[in-house]
Amino acid sequence: MTRLAMRRMKDNQGGIIASVKAAGELGRRIRDMGLVPGTEIRIQGRAPLYDPVALRIKGFTLTLRNREADYIEVP
Repeated sequence: MTRLAMRRMKDNQGGIIASVKAAGELGRRIRDMGLVPGTEIRIQGRAPLYDPVALRIKGFTLTLRNREADYIEVP
């Protein structure tokens, strides 16, 4: 199955996080927000210039910049 960077997902598209490719401080920050492998997410929308992206995770809305979303892969 092909993995897709979260940034490439369309509005209202859902999936389960397969991996987080970020390391160091950025990787820790992403994981601290609850974005860990096995977590279900759904893209809720995007800002007018497509950055940031809003997603639903564990009952709340979280926004990520596209450069952060590039490190998260969803099958």
